[in-house]
Amino acid sequence: MSEGFGERVRSALSVRGPLCVGIDPHAALLAAWGLADDAQGVREFGLRTVEAATGRVGIVKPQVSFFERFGSQGIAALEEVMAAARAAGLIVIADAKRGDIGSTMDDYARAWLTPGSPLEADALTVSPFLGVGALAGTFALAQEHGKGLFVLAATSNPEAEGLQRSQSPSGATVSASIVAEVSQRNAVAARTGEWGSFGFVIGATVDWAAAGIEPFAPLAPILAPGFGAQGATPADLRTRFGAMSDAVIASESRSILSAGPTDLAEAISARASEYPEVAGV
Repeated sequence: MSEGFGERVRSALSVRGPLCVGIDPHAALLAAWGLADDAQGVREFGLRTVEAATGRVGIVKPQVSFFERFGSQGIAALEEVMAAARAAGLIVIADAKRGDIGSTMDDYARAWLTPGSPLEADALTVSPFLGVGALAGTFALAQEHGKGLFVLAATSNPEAEGLQRSQSPSGATVSASIVAEVSQRNAVAARTGEWGSFGFVIGATVDWAAAGIEPFAPLAPILAPGFGAQGATPADLRTRFGAMSDAVIASESRSILSAGPTDLAEAISARASEYPEVAGV
């Protein structure tokens, strides 16, 4: 059996550390980099970021919206950027936050997780707020192709607190119920001792106790936005995530990308060195 996505992340974190570079070509960043605010600009931005990240981190996360706004040409640019990143040996998380039901969701999954698809990524962010069960086909496809998912569980934006911290029918918070249900799927799919391939999005600034979530098993990757510009620092990682620390993918974008294309590689290396070492596999 081939190595699952969870184990691929485990290896990448062990070798390269927790830092994940977000590929977020904001209009303001394009201008600061001297690039046009168009599809060619985001293509150039993405490829330069991939080049700078290669050999310095193990994971990149393109934010789909910044490419999508330029229509078909922007999507073509995204395809090229993701293909270049995967060819360079980087794990690519497509941050698209897809969430729907039935055949609609199944085809979102096919678009992003099918080997050979123009939009093929190694993992996809997905929304469970139509019910975790609505993602059943997506879990199955990811498992079939050795891909990963990052299920939104406890996000750091204040607008989410009312929904995510409300009580589910089980009596737990919605966030905790999502973690429990997805962890059950990992327990079935992962071999003993392996990390699950269905991870979670848990913001770096989230108070776990307030969100009602606790350490979970089996261990699975945690995609943690909120480092850098949103306020969390590398020194906060172990304090905030405790026993789950070694599974954290610390996502940063603006805080690194603002260095500009000339100094980006150096900025990535410097920031990566600030994060704690991850326990070996």
